[in-house]
Amino acid sequence: ARATNLGSVDTADQLEALLELAREAGLEVRSVGARPAVAGEAPPTSAVCRVRSAVWVVLSAADPPDRHIAVLGEALRRHASGFLEDRFLPPALRALLQDPLEGP
Repeated sequence: ARATNLGSVDTADQLEALLELAREAGLEVRSVGARPAVAGEAPPTSAVCRVRSAVWVVLSAADPPDRHIAVLGEALRRHASGFLEDRFLPPALRALLQDPLEGP
């Protein structure tokens, strides 16, 4: 599903739309495996981080799609809000990107 065609969508379509938006906004999206880098450590988790001047969104295979959606939403809200303001987003996608602390 394209971000411009979302109505009511399932998790896979939400994730695809957010990945597309993140890339269009210039965020670096990386995937990492579910295995820990060092034996005995916890598996990697999805997160947003800054590497030099770039914002990276790291999505771990150990995390469920809902966690990927939450991390992508956080990254877009915090690091691409201007990009989002100037862009038409279907209501279902805009609702996903709303800050959960602000409410509807």
